[in-house]
Amino acid sequence: MNRLFKGAKSFVFLTVLALVATLFPISTANAAYNLVWSDEFNGSSIDTNNWTFEIGTGSGGWGNNELEYYTNRPENARIENGNLVIEARKESYGGMNYTSARLKTQGKKSFKYGRIEARIKLPKGQGLWPAFWTLGADIGTVGWPKSGEIDIMEHVNNENNTHGYIHWDANGHASYGGPSHTIDVTQYHVYSIEWTPSAIKWFIDGVQFKEANIENNINSTEEFHKEHFILLNMAVGGNWPGSPDASTVFPAKMFVDYVRVYQDGGTPPPSGDIVSGGTYKLINVNSGKALDVASAGTAPGTNVQIWTDNGTGAQKWTIYRNADGSYKLINVNSALALDVAGSGTADGTNVQVWTDLGNGAQKWNIIRNADGSYKLINVNSGKALDVASSGTADGTNVQIWTDNGTGAQKWNLIRLQ
Repeated sequence: MNRLFKGAKSFVFLTVLALVATLFPISTANAAYNLVWSDEFNGSSIDTNNWTFEIGTGSGGWGNNELEYYTNRPENARIENGNLVIEARKESYGGMNYTSARLKTQGKKSFKYGRIEARIKLPKGQGLWPAFWTLGADIGTVGWPKSGEIDIMEHVNNENNTHGYIHWDANGHASYGGPSHTIDVTQYHVYSIEWTPSAIKWFIDGVQFKEANIENNINSTEEFHKEHFILLNMAVGGNWPGSPDASTVFPAKMFVDYVRVYQDGGTPPPSGDIVSGGTYKLINVNSGKALDVASAGTAPGTNVQIWTDNGTGAQKWTIYRNADGSYKLINVNSALALDVAGSGTADGTNVQVWTDLGNGAQKWNIIRNADGSYKLINVNSGKALDVASSGTADGTNVQIWTDNGTGAQKWNLIRLQ
């Protein structure tokens, strides 16, 4: 097996997997979640803040003896009428006879737990293998299958169902999963998983068809208690579907209306969303103005305010993730940390910059709001980064205040580098 490949269906299923699979009667998805990230594919081009392309044939046809060459050409992947279109074509390219596309959020967005879903319409055809799936974000260091893999939706050939699988390492490759109930895959359906610390459940249009028990790392399933990134692709050929034949219609198109990730309320953003070491400007939603160090000061105790966005270093903040999952914000101009004066906890306590001490007054939980903005909650005080009196004028003071969900406490984080 080779890294970054589509989980090969070797059909070697360990007997221990019966212990991992805990099957329950068919149910419907009903957990309460908040939207933390989505791509609605409504732009004119694929959003490179969300997606990157795999290119080429991988090692051994991505570990599965697949027959396509993956490209980043618009012929193979593009936005069209509010959909991501992944198109497999029969053509000579890069020494192969087929082309297609494989997109992933690796290094850009990654998630642990929640509901991950996409609304997708699929083609049928011998040798076609479209998929919506995840891989562990640490695959670059631990390899596959230790990274873990969750196949949310796979379809092969002309079947009237899809498949859901997990793959992991249990002193060797282990896998569990199986087919869904009967559906017409050529129509749009919402394919999803609900992923919690205790189980992974598979759904189509909210109807459950499979469940795996991962509670307490049963049978070495620790791979499913860490962050994963998302992939969308359409393979041609390979060990599972076999090769196309004369009946296979090309080009074959997979339409993805959206991809959405929901998590419990108050969930911090996935680490792929806030990039540790990335530089950002923070724009207040209410005022449209930037989080700014007064007069571009560099002395500890310099006041933090809002000011018209001007692109200076006083308005640039490098965000680092702390070991406890909180964040510190270091001002690019002064190299000082965003700090609550005197480690105060009272409403109205001033926010300033100060020498980086690593204490709770300089630690912030960054939480994504339903509208895509963020609130910053100070770890020491439990209070939100706030613009005084919901002010909109240049120089308005920034303070901490009880979290109230107003625009004065909402910030758009815009990555600069």
